[in-house]
Amino acid sequence: MTAQAETTTGHGFATAAKSAAGYLDEAANSNGREKVQMVLKALTRTEIDTPHLVEIGPGGGAALQYLIESLTSATDRPRRLDVTLIEAPGIVSETLARTIDRYNATDLGTCTLTNGLAQEMGAILDRPVDIVAASALMHEVYSYGSGYRGIHEMMQSLPTVLKPGGHFAYRDVRTVDAGTLHETDTHAYTHRGWLQFIRMFTPQYLRDSLHPYHHSGDDPTVRQGSRRVALEDIDPRTSAIITGPIGLFREIQRHYITFRDYAWRSGALGFIPQLDGQYAADWIDAATGHKRVHFKLTEAEWVSPRQRALLKNISEPYGDHYVTDGDIFDECTDAAIIELLTAAENGNEPCAAVWGEWIEREGHETYVYLTLSELLTEFAISSAEANTNTVMMPRTARDVLTPGRAYYTRYLHNRLPNPLPDGKQLVLFTNIPAHDTEAITAGVETLRPLCNRATMARLHSALIQMM
Repeated sequence: MTAQAETTTGHGFATAAKSAAGYLDEAANSNGREKVQMVLKALTRTEIDTPHLVEIGPGGGAALQYLIESLTSATDRPRRLDVTLIEAPGIVSETLARTIDRYNATDLGTCTLTNGLAQEMGAILDRPVDIVAASALMHEVYSYGSGYRGIHEMMQSLPTVLKPGGHFAYRDVRTVDAGTLHETDTHAYTHRGWLQFIRMFTPQYLRDSLHPYHHSGDDPTVRQGSRRVALEDIDPRTSAIITGPIGLFREIQRHYITFRDYAWRSGALGFIPQLDGQYAADWIDAATGHKRVHFKLTEAEWVSPRQRALLKNISEPYGDHYVTDGDIFDECTDAAIIELLTAAENGNEPCAAVWGEWIEREGHETYVYLTLSELLTEFAISSAEANTNTVMMPRTARDVLTPGRAYYTRYLHNRLPNPLPDGKQLVLFTNIPAHDTEAITAGVETLRPLCNRATMARLHSALIQMM
């Protein structure tokens, strides 16, 4: 979590919403294995007996929980690992507090929690760090920390707190496969729920959020039938062709998924799927993303008896809950979302509240800030310009991973004629000293196939000036 400062749009960090009871303990408390994957790799490259790990934005403690499990079961772990957690002021998680106590009750090392902003790490930490870890940090910095300036400040602060040879393990959503977020693309939308979401979400996002889509060619155009319509006038019952920046389509796709997840967890759709735990991965075919979904019914008053009866009829009792095919569950989810969005637009207070709460928590965030090429080279260039005589780069091709999410990919292909690739990107940066020409050469060779010529030229210039 990052800055609470007001952005130019007047939307500061959603501290109250994101520290509400249970939010971090649920919505930000999953994927621990993926969050720690690069940290564990960094530990294998750290030779000292008691490394110092800093995690920025620990959320509900998912990464710390998995770290405990990994270290207690490993035979070649360091004798101790001291952990410092940095969380934004005012953000509280009961699950995280319990996990910190659990860590300190083991012989793994110490774990402490402190409050502060990512851009101010140098003032927060009292000693050099071996590993810094963060998940989904960049979009928080961008959305609530003055846009690209905040990102560059954070990039330049990292090498000042890392030891030479230290590591930054970073995980975030996958960006677009394009040279720039402003590259023009055309997407077709045929599903009523998606069209209704685009009509409600996109105008307020472009109007009220901090985003980069201000170029003359960034204004999206919408056509339904033979005529051009405004975003807010889209008819959800008619297919639409939209032309605009590819980054904006990534925003729409990502935000629909986050809204769907939020609506699930809230119980507002009339059911709550089990998104974590043993029943979250009941695969029929993991490779294709086909699974069974376990869920419980809720007492959402606005849900129609027809919708509730339909879900029961296509499901089977399973202990204290129900289970059904994931594709069928997705159909029921989208039907319920259409009902919820329609009710919200028609003034239904509970449904409008669900939409408003999601907008406050998630709807103003910009998830796509840089392409992978830009991300890798901007880190290298910013660190080279930080006057630490080090440069941050991934050293091998295995230090840059883009794992897909099969379940979400399956859903997107079933709903969108031309979905963008969905997944995560994991990068392990090494803070390479300027005198280590062998490591710098390896880093440049790692970046070469991943970055375009223009960004590589900028990197070479920065390296020459540093060395």
